[in-house]
Amino acid sequence: MAIPEQLQQGLSLPAIAAPMFLASGPQLVIECCKSGVLGTFPALNQRTSEGFEEWLNEITTTLADYEEATGTKAAPYGVNLVAHKSNQRLEADLALCIKYKVPLIITSLGVVPSLIEQVQAYGGKVFHDVTTIKFAQKAASAGVDGLILVCAGAGGHAGDINPFAFVNEARQFFDKTIVLSGCISRGNDIAAAQIMGADMAYMGTRFLGTQESMVRNDYKMMLVDSAAKDIVYTPAISGVPASFIRQSLVDAGYDPNDKTPKATIDFGDELDIDQKVSSETSKQEAKAWRDIWSAGQGVGDIQDLPIVADLIKQIKLEYKSVC
Repeated sequence: MAIPEQLQQGLSLPAIAAPMFLASGPQLVIECCKSGVLGTFPALNQRTSEGFEEWLNEITTTLADYEEATGTKAAPYGVNLVAHKSNQRLEADLALCIKYKVPLIITSLGVVPSLIEQVQAYGGKVFHDVTTIKFAQKAASAGVDGLILVCAGAGGHAGDINPFAFVNEARQFFDKTIVLSGCISRGNDIAAAQIMGADMAYMGTRFLGTQESMVRNDYKMMLVDSAAKDIVYTPAISGVPASFIRQSLVDAGYDPNDKTPKATIDFGDELDIDQKVSSETSKQEAKAWRDIWSAGQGVGDIQDLPIVADLIKQIKLEYKSVC
């Protein structure tokens, strides 16, 4: 029950800024790492593998220059790879992660033993997103270095398990790193996650509402205006239960109360946000994540849109005061 030594260097908070689709980019990652939080981003936030490599180069170069100029070690960074069969870029993007020796790989929507072996071979670590005990056991059996328990109330493709139950059951068969996700916004939340038995906290929604987040300004303002009651957990958009902001569902032509599961599940189509839409988005044309906006129930804690450095400074003060 510990954070791997390779990921502790430069880490001043036991926290990971979650890789958020269409929101996390180099600027957000770099500023997190400079402030001692492990910053991550999805490889698919760049539309091509060539663009993905440009981001890897930008992040590694900028952090190296920062360390040389300040004499301060930056926190490690990580990349999210979608391991579902619909991701045709998986092999190419994995090869780039190996080339740049990305410290942390976060896999989701599938466990690939060969991927785990290749990352561990260069000294990297693999954490896997899970929403159920069944998926957690499968990932543990495959040899992952960490489990990210995505609990009830989290943003994106969240689970519906209470965090107390999830951590306690996972600890019965997994003695490596456990990362807790779901409504973690403050330093005291991180401390609470550790007291429950987790090693690290996974923070997504709170970093969504920062200046460095790549989402549109109207999305950010909707975060400020929303509360826990405005988050709808539904399988109607992608076929898999996920958390979306009620007003964005309404704006896209959906009835938030109609939670009939989508007939087909195609993550490849879901992640293809380049599909064109007319000037007036219809229910048939609206795309999850791009037009229908996600957030976790912790959104009610977003009262402003600070720069990352200021946000982490405040979180550190809260964490220190509790500890």
